[in-house]
Amino acid sequence: MKKQSLTATFLAHARIAFNAEATAHVGTLVAGRVVEVKARVGDAVKQGDEVLVIESTDLGQAQSDYLRERTTLAVAQSAVEPAKQAAERAKKLYDQNQGIALGELQKREAELKAAEGAALSAKGSADAARNRLLLLGMTPDATKKLDEDATLSPKLAIRAPIAGRVIEREVTLGEMVSPEKEKLMVLANTDVLWVLADVPEARLAQVTLCSPARIQVAAIADKTFEGKVTHVAPALNPDTRSARVRIDVPNTDDALKPGMFATATLASGAADGSAVLAVPDEAVQTVEGETSVFVPVEGEENTFAKRPIKAAKSIGGMLPVVDGLKEGERIVVSGTFILKAELGKGEAGHEH
Repeated sequence: MKKQSLTATFLAHARIAFNAEATAHVGTLVAGRVVEVKARVGDAVKQGDEVLVIESTDLGQAQSDYLRERTTLAVAQSAVEPAKQAAERAKKLYDQNQGIALGELQKREAELKAAEGAALSAKGSADAARNRLLLLGMTPDATKKLDEDATLSPKLAIRAPIAGRVIEREVTLGEMVSPEKEKLMVLANTDVLWVLADVPEARLAQVTLCSPARIQVAAIADKTFEGKVTHVAPALNPDTRSARVRIDVPNTDDALKPGMFATATLASGAADGSAVLAVPDEAVQTVEGETSVFVPVEGEENTFAKRPIKAAKSIGGMLPVVDGLKEGERIVVSGTFILKAELGKGEAGHEH
């Protein structure tokens, strides 16, 4: 046993929920027909993995428009160099001996400016057409391939925006979809889940951000999960007079499942910093009306004796010891109810 700083705690009913900040709705930017479904509900996916493939005539038309604008740009750019050379020859002749009329020089310079303007305009249109492909969901690599082989590919791969699991799928093979559909799939990363605790109004002032919390669920009674408070609702529920407190909890081994009911043990303010001698609640039994613990009997293996103690009110699952124990002494922490039962049997035997 050693002295330690204790922090008061209280319990609050809670439930496990998905981390909304690590959840993503998967949709489409083009209208089309679903031709492949590559992820099912429950599947784990990595960021960038293909989850759906959509065949879209709109995408095919946008690719065709881009190729046409790219051809127009090539033609416009090819006209610039001849016009530039003609203007340079005309200026040279005019400067040397006025071997060409001023009007002819000005005409050729105007033709160069027109060719440069047409090329600049064609480049703007080609860039706009390429940007539209990117906005529709094509990757830079896919547009580069389109540049290289000029082959239309109206199939668009829809990729996972985050790593996680598919928790909803609202689309079937062959279905027509469009950007107006809110979601085709929902992905959620379950590495860190939210525990939403309902804290009564009277306890709310005791909750602070970043304070630790312990979570227990009935389905995993022998395990405790550690987390910390990350958000306190700014308003109360008028019906229950409680506020929603959010606790971030690492989901070790994927043991916690959204929807589970839980109990949250929250710190009731900060510790005062003073250290006291304390024992776990489960180490203490009431024997013959006395608050007691069990200590090993020196020199006798597997033999324990009752030791009455004086203790203050439990704080965070620990009982401060006022008298009866010294720092460094060993006590029995678990299974004390068995020792109490055995002690009771022995006393009953002596009475006979």
